[in-house]
Amino acid sequence: MLLFKDVIVLEKILVLNTGGTFNKIYNEISGKLIIPKDNLAIEKIIKTSFKGNEEIYIKGLIYKDSLEFTISDRKYLLNEIKNSRYKQIIVIHGTDTMEKSANYIAKKIKNKTIIFVGAMRPFSCDPIEATANFCTAYGFLQNNKKAGIYISMHGLVKKYNKIKKNRELGIFECRK
Repeated sequence: MLLFKDVIVLEKILVLNTGGTFNKIYNEISGKLIIPKDNLAIEKIIKTSFKGNEEIYIKGLIYKDSLEFTISDRKYLLNEIKNSRYKQIIVIHGTDTMEKSANYIAKKIKNKTIIFVGAMRPFSCDPIEATANFCTAYGFLQNNKKAGIYISMHGLVKKYNKIKKNRELGIFECRK
């Protein structure tokens, strides 16, 4: 956020949607949760939480569960980030390998602020967690001017190497 004589100008933000549980929907025919090749969950969050904000741009990329991510997927994500004109980026990513992707990106990107966001429950089943995680990341981007790679989960926004998924409790927490 920049101030110009009492006028607030929001920084432009790119959202890269790679899929993950955040985006999953129930397929009534197969009875399984699937990742659609769309950005409807994120669009709905933005429409309801940031009415009229035209400073958020969404681009769908991979549309996979992060357990299926390959090195090629991470390279593709890296190239999108590297070649983007945006300096502030939110990456919607599955929680199972979010730390691995964040670590990979951190080795290659130094001049941008990238926040990885996910959800343990699909937005389509329970929108509260995904919305809270996304809004926390958005708020952090508007108030933080330090480039770096971060993870936003469960009310925390920390550098990617200072937060971890506790698989026994099903939450993200600070590393000790």
